[in-house]
Amino acid sequence: MKPKLLFQLFNPQAIGPSKDSSLLLFRILVSLSMINTHGLKKILNFQETAAHIPDPMGLGGEISALIAIGANIVAPLLVIFGLGTRLACLLILSVTLMGFFVVHGSDPWAVRDVPLMYSLAYLLIFFVGPGKYSIDQKIFNRQQS
Repeated sequence: MKPKLLFQLFNPQAIGPSKDSSLLLFRILVSLSMINTHGLKKILNFQETAAHIPDPMGLGGEISALIAIGANIVAPLLVIFGLGTRLACLLILSVTLMGFFVVHGSDPWAVRDVPLMYSLAYLLIFFVGPGKYSIDQKIFNRQQS
């Protein structure tokens, strides 16, 4: 290996696309995965979802289904566009962490890793922010780090 390649591999600075471009791509891909894998089937089969969705807070199936749809479709769409990003992440995290700790709390790790991975992804977005390619950036006109 040439020293230049080693330097690039161990350099803590971003290489390739900018951090903001990478964050935009990350927001889009994670959110599209959430919508496609978890959201669409809930909204397309609402009655079945309401009848079978876990209800750990005792709100009833329809309310729990609406919360899940909000967290699996509406909030990820907001994250994609970077509109109210941190608030949208909190809604998603409330559902994914509930799934991890309560709904699947006694399940094997192979089942629990899906809500864990989504939780980690949206925690990253929550703490880092949406970046400069977001509606939040346009509204608040401030630099994201």
